[in-house]
Amino acid sequence: MTQPDFDTIARYYDLIYADRTDDIEMWLALAAESGTDILEIGCGTGRVTIPLLEAGFRVTGIDLSADALAAAQKKIDAGDFGEQATLVRADMREFSLSRTDFDMAFIPINTIMHCLTIADQQSTLKTVHRHLRPGGWLVVDVYHPYPPALAEADGRVELAKQFTTPDGNTMQWFVSRQLQLDEQIQQVTFLLDEMDETGNMRRHTLNFPMRYVHRFEMELLLNGTGFAVAEILGDYDQSLFYAESPRMIFLAQKK
Repeated sequence: MTQPDFDTIARYYDLIYADRTDDIEMWLALAAESGTDILEIGCGTGRVTIPLLEAGFRVTGIDLSADALAAAQKKIDAGDFGEQATLVRADMREFSLSRTDFDMAFIPINTIMHCLTIADQQSTLKTVHRHLRPGGWLVVDVYHPYPPALAEADGRVELAKQFTTPDGNTMQWFVSRQLQLDEQIQQVTFLLDEMDETGNMRRHTLNFPMRYVHRFEMELLLNGTGFAVAEILGDYDQSLFYAESPRMIFLAQKK
C-alpha cells in the first residue's frame, strides 16, 4: 500500500479540520449503544478521540503517523484522561494489541480508503475482527461514490478553506481529485499555500491515492471477514442510506 505523508498531513490537520464536528454526535451515540471500550482505527490527532474520552469512554486509538499521535497525546495529557486513553502507532492492516475484547471499533471519515487493494481491505477488517468481543460492533464510514460525486473528481482545483496559522501566516487549502476509473482510485492532491507577513508564499503539496468502494462491495468485504451488516446509514444524522446519500456508514456485528 502506497503511504501518504501522514506526518506532514498531521502538522496541518487540526487547522484544516478545526470546524469538522458534524460526525461527533453520531460516534458518541453509536459508542453508547455498544459499550464502554472503544477501538479507533486512524485516530489521527484526536479529533474524535477527545470527545469520546470526555464522554467517559475508554478509547484505544491506533495511527500510522507518529506526529499525529504526539499531537493527540498532548490533548490527552491536557485533559488528564490518564489510563482512560491508550495510543498505539500501528498499521491498520496488521496490528496486535494486548486486548481483544473491545465493544466497538470504528474506522472514521474515509480512513479505509487508504487500503488500495482487496488484500489490504480484507487484512484490515480481519485484524479489527480479532480485537472485538463476541458480538462486538464495527462501524465503517466511507464516501458514497454516486455519479454526481464522482463527476466532481475531474481534476478541478477548488479552494476548500482559508485560515490563519498559529504564527500569524495566511494559509489557503486547495483540493483536487482525479479519477482512475479502472482502478476505483481517486488521486487526491492537497495544495497548502502559506503566506507570511512579508508576502512570501510557500507551497506544501501532498498527493495520495484513495480507493473508493461501492455499497455491495463493502457488504461483501464485511461478510467475508466475519461480520454481519446490520444497517447502513447515509449521513451523520443517522438517516438511513439511500441513492443520493453523501456517506455510507456500515454498522456490522462480529459473527
